[in-house]
Amino acid sequence: MKRILLYSSLIFVALASGCVPTTVSPVVAAGPEGTFTGQFMYFHLHSKTGVVDTTKANIQLQMEQSTGFKVTGDTATVHAGSFGSYIVNTAYNNIDFLDNTYPTTGTPTKLHLNGVYAYSYDGTILKMVAYSPFDTLTYFYTLKRTGN
Repeated sequence: MKRILLYSSLIFVALASGCVPTTVSPVVAAGPEGTFTGQFMYFHLHSKTGVVDTTKANIQLQMEQSTGFKVTGDTATVHAGSFGSYIVNTAYNNIDFLDNTYPTTGTPTKLHLNGVYAYSYDGTILKMVAYSPFDTLTYFYTLKRTGN
């Protein structure tokens, strides 16, 4: 009888231990930070003609979580020089840029780094892409980390 009680107790403890909640600390991957230099490409598909226009510019992007982002480089014609804050979502691999220089009314004359961009980052190369809501515009950034 004592053996049955002992074995029953051990089986109960073994089964009950599987019901104890465990805490798992999430692994947070570091988002991109530092200075990145490379190419911005803009693709525009004309809906009526089917012709694709492309435009390129060499830019520099500085990203630091505590101070925000800043775009410099070839900002004379295609891409606007800008600055603001950003939020990295490593779970969904996207970055939401909140450009302080984006006009509140009207259409901007140059493209701004503003809105949500899907990204991939391997510690050296940062690639970002955004699509327009009408699927006629695509923005690509291929940037290499060049400093802290």
